[in-house]
Amino acid sequence: MKFDKNSNSYTFIFAICLVVVVGAALAAVAMGLKPIQDANGTIKKKMDILTALGIECTRADAAELYDKYIVEEECVVINSKGEIVEGSAFDIDIQKEFRDKNRPAEDRNYPLYAADIDGEKRYVMPMVGKGLWGPIWAYISLKSDMNSVYGANFFHKSETPGLGAEISTSRFGDQFKTETISDNGTFKEIKVVKDGSGTQPFKVDGITGGTITSKGVEEMVNRTLQVYVTYFSTKKQ
Repeated sequence: MKFDKNSNSYTFIFAICLVVVVGAALAAVAMGLKPIQDANGTIKKKMDILTALGIECTRADAAELYDKYIVEEECVVINSKGEIVEGSAFDIDIQKEFRDKNRPAEDRNYPLYAADIDGEKRYVMPMVGKGLWGPIWAYISLKSDMNSVYGANFFHKSETPGLGAEISTSRFGDQFKTETISDNGTFKEIKVVKDGSGTQPFKVDGITGGTITSKGVEEMVNRTLQVYVTYFSTKKQ
């Protein structure tokens, strides 16, 4: 059968075939790379947890250090009431749950990681929220008293460089190291302020020019910590 390469039908059929072939090729590449992407995501998650614990690591040694310090049998998943529920902490995708419009907030899961560092217990709480331009997330660790903040690392996807993106700097995160997450066992909000009073208890200084992102951090931190304070209060009894 001979085709008229100058006809409209030939051009139309050629375009369809090209789209199908390219689409199939891209899908095959995506499927082929997914195991690598998943492995990279796993390593990145372990690095973030270790960094919140003050443990320096690289992609090469993150898995080994994670296995060394994280006490898997003490890692738990809790619900919005601070109660332990079934599940693996590491398998919980809090960003996916946060984005799921069909999942009520009260149905979200809250993973808690426990670590043993030279005989001292540490706890790591992941959290996710909204910045000005996209998602923000953090890992905050606690000392063995289950109340004093040991480390805090914040991340963002698309905040403005020099403004909201400054939440990912140690200058911002380190402010939380002097904070506690409750007052005599009762949850108390940590305010992100812009009046220079961030050195006071339960306050940290916000990012200049990044008010909305700073408030996003405040909302994320307090919404999440409230759940963990409930769990820790029960655990201490």
